[in-house]
Parts: sequence; structure tokens; C-alpha cells
Amino acid sequence: MKMLKKSLYSGVVAGLMVLASSLWAASPPENPATPPAGINLVNADQVQALQGQGAVLVDTRKAAEYAEGSLKGAISVVYDEKSAKDVQYDASQDAFDMSKISDKAQAYVVFCNGPTCWRSYKAAVMLAKNGYQKVNWYRDGFPDWKARNLPIE
Repeated sequence: MKMLKKSLYSGVVAGLMVLASSLWAASPPENPATPPAGINLVNADQVQALQGQGAVLVDTRKAAEYAEGSLKGAISVVYDEKSAKDVQYDASQDAFDMSKISDKAQAYVVFCNGPTCWRSYKAAVMLAKNGYQKVNWYRDGFPDWKARNLPIE
């Protein structure tokens, strides 16, 4: 009987370990914790200060997500992501209409759905590579903003 319990226990533990490892492997990779050169990493307080100074908040999430709610005053400029969730992504596979944010001297804050969302990271990189001078990346994005009960619309 003891052997049966021990065997059953070992089987359950092994099964849980397999399940946990498969769930871990299935979760999307986090974007980098530090931004590339030319991009400022900002937090919610800094986003509010930048917006107060005239920065444009750019929601890079899907249009349907934006329609469900966004940071108050943010505009929707969808980053249509087809490339890998990796710092070595192929930007030619993606689409990002920068014509909606054409003033390269303007301060911008890009955001999406937090550390596992790569849209805002990639948008920030694209902006910096295309000569935008004041690119700010709110890595924690909409989930953090909402959790802080900051203004949304």
C-alpha cells in the first residue's frame, strides 16, 4: 500500500512538472527590460508628466483593444505584428503607419499590453530608427495604467 501511494504521488508530481513546463514554454517571451539606444523607458508617473508637457500617447494595440479602452487622450496607431517576438525581429514583416505621427520633433509615448506585448517595443525601435527624436516606451502599458486606476477612455 505504501508503495502504491508513493508511486501515485510520484506520478502526480511528475505530471504537474510536465504541465508547468509546457505552460511556461507556451507563454509568450517578455520584451527586453531595457530599451535600445535612442528610446527612453518610462513609468506611469513619467507618462502623465510627459502628456502634461504635450507628448502624444500612442496605443499600438489592435483596434478592437483600443476601442475597449485606452489611456485617456491616447491615439490608436496599430502596430501590425507578424515578425518574431525577438529583438532580432524582421521589421519588413510588420506594418506600422507612422504617417499618423509624422512630426519627428514631437515627444511620443508608445505602449501596448505590458512586458509580453512586443508591439510598443517594435514601434519604439521603428520610430527611433526613422529619426524620431523623443521616443518614450511605456513597457508596462495599459494593464499597469488600468491597475493604477489612472484615467482611461
